[in-house]
Amino acid sequence: MVLGDMKGTTNSLTHTAAAMMPSSIFIWRFQVTLFLVWGFSCCKIGWDSVMRMNSDLRDLFLYEAFLYYNPLLLVTMMVWLWGVCLWVFSQSTISYVKIFDIDQNHLTHREIWKCSTWLTIIVPTSMTAYLYLYSHGEVSLAASQPVILYIAFALVLVFPFDIFYLSSRYFFLKTLWRIAFPLQPISFPDFFLADILTSMAKVFSDLERSACRMLHNQVATIAWFEADSICGSHSVAIPLVLVIPYIWRLMQCLRQYKDTKEKTTLFNALKYSTAVPVIFLSALKYHVLPDRWTYVYHPLWLISSFVNSLYSFYWDVTRDWDLSVFTRIFKFNKPSWWSDLLYGQNWVYYWVIGSNLILRCTWTYKLSAHLRHNYLTVFTITTLEMLRRFQWIFFRVENEWNKISKSSIQLPMTDMPNEDEKLVDLSDHTV
Repeated sequence: MVLGDMKGTTNSLTHTAAAMMPSSIFIWRFQVTLFLVWGFSCCKIGWDSVMRMNSDLRDLFLYEAFLYYNPLLLVTMMVWLWGVCLWVFSQSTISYVKIFDIDQNHLTHREIWKCSTWLTIIVPTSMTAYLYLYSHGEVSLAASQPVILYIAFALVLVFPFDIFYLSSRYFFLKTLWRIAFPLQPISFPDFFLADILTSMAKVFSDLERSACRMLHNQVATIAWFEADSICGSHSVAIPLVLVIPYIWRLMQCLRQYKDTKEKTTLFNALKYSTAVPVIFLSALKYHVLPDRWTYVYHPLWLISSFVNSLYSFYWDVTRDWDLSVFTRIFKFNKPSWWSDLLYGQNWVYYWVIGSNLILRCTWTYKLSAHLRHNYLTVFTITTLEMLRRFQWIFFRVENEWNKISKSSIQLPMTDMPNEDEKLVDLSDHTV
């Protein structure tokens, strides 16, 4: 009887505690409210800090702030977009787990969005602190903000203990290693991530500029503003860093040709090689005479930009996406009004083809060092490139899934195990 009374008391306390707990909808609304209040506060403090600056130094001040935080802001946006991609994949009939060959402990869109939420909180907070401290004369403290942030992110990424999604961080770092050193057969995750990195070439360039100024104690100073300084805008390191993702992808294509002997991989390698003259011809403006740039190298740069844009656009449409048959993108498990708006609608493909052509041409702007002085324009174009790559992901993954599905359907009947074989040894059963 005593035990029964204790059990009844425990159950009643459990029900009372559960009734007192707020609902998940209330918690979500509370978090969104706090997020909006925090975002408004950061914008208000940042704007007031900018307005405190001398008008002559304000543009220089904003340019420097954008330089340090632009890479992390773009990475944050890309993480958000990747979470959206995973959510759409989970709602569709496409098995991205099979496509990327990942285990069952992979991060879902919920974990990705959780990471992106923290990035959205931490990065703008650090940027606001930088603006506030700089405008109030605390130059040394302001200079420490981006340094601390970059060191913290690097430590979290390589942290060896089983926290912060160790297996996913290890998979990401291993894939980066395979991209940088393609000494083994190229897998789909390898060249998929490498393609995304080509859209983030500006991030690599800004990271190099930021690291250079941090190492040479030029954070929150105007010493770097001299174009010919070691960390200035005329540095030869800028084109060298911009070209790295394209060289990685070029080497992957050559490795694929070595393994498969398919000539299409050589044409793909040629596509990435067309980005090299765009980058280096643009950088020559700062190292040749003005007349020679105007009459020799500038026309060559225009021609190389035209070839690179059209070649990349052609390859996206005919090879990466295979839109020649207008496949039906992402048949959803639970159709809704917005899936009906997209599934099987030709306007989606017309939009993607048109926007991809325009953004492929504008992307040349970012690869050109002599056009990168307007930081707002460059940031906008880089953001648009992120969105272009975001829509590229859907069609590229769909195309890969179609290939896997066709290969599964076309398996010879002699290779399919019969029922007796399945009963004898289930461990050897493969489809």
